[in-house]
Amino acid sequence: MKQGKKISGGRYKKPRKKKFIEMPGQARVVILGKEKKKVIRIRGGKRKTVLLKTDKVNIIDKKTKKAKKVTIKNVLEVPSNTFLVRRNVLVKNAVIETELGKARITNRPSQEAAVQAVLI
Repeated sequence: MKQGKKISGGRYKKPRKKKFIEMPGQARVVILGKEKKKVIRIRGGKRKTVLLKTDKVNIIDKKTKKAKKVTIKNVLEVPSNTFLVRRNVLVKNAVIETELGKARITNRPSQEAAVQAVLI
């Protein structure tokens, strides 16, 4: 049967319309490139700074517990979606190539205004 229909063929009626906050927003993808940020309004009138493009990453070395800001050369692997590698999209758990070597992104860059990673 088609989605949204009863076995008898009748339609299911929605109890109410979606509220504005429940509406799906435009997907934000962080692409490798010159840094570009955007300030958006979130629920409650607050502001959130989101990342659209970047070429910098904060790398934390597990051994020395020190952080360094280095440039990203390339996206090597994205376990969640292999097609994101071609577009150089930065997402959580993506393996990137940096000046210091390979690193794995540990945060969600589309939700925050920076990219955090650990060396592999």
